[in-house]
Amino acid sequence: MTEPRFNDGLLDRMRREIEVDIETRATADAPSHRTTIWVVVDAWDRVLIRSYRGAGARWYREAIGDASAALVIGDEVVPVAIEHARDDERIRACSAELERKYAGDPATPAMVRDEVLDTTLELHPA
Repeated sequence: MTEPRFNDGLLDRMRREIEVDIETRATADAPSHRTTIWVVVDAWDRVLIRSYRGAGARWYREAIGDASAALVIGDEVVPVAIEHARDDERIRACSAELERKYAGDPATPAMVRDEVLDTTLELHPA
């Protein structure tokens, strides 16, 4: 059985959008909040995100604590499941896509620092 995947239209939007929001909450019954993040899609259609602020970022703590969240792309809210991407293959793929998609952006070096690589997450449809 294969894992569910995002549809091609949504993957294309994630490839094009420079910034999206992630919606997280501290607990299932807590109010949600949104944070603007970068999202990349690699050659295998894996949707990857990373916290440039490291593991201390609020959205990151909440996303891994609840193991679910939603991406907000324009006016579309897309529920997602969160998976740690701690293997070298996905970490390298995320870094490569960040450097490609955000080439020339002054914030890009902060996204590929060794100190934040372990905050790489893969998103799946929820």
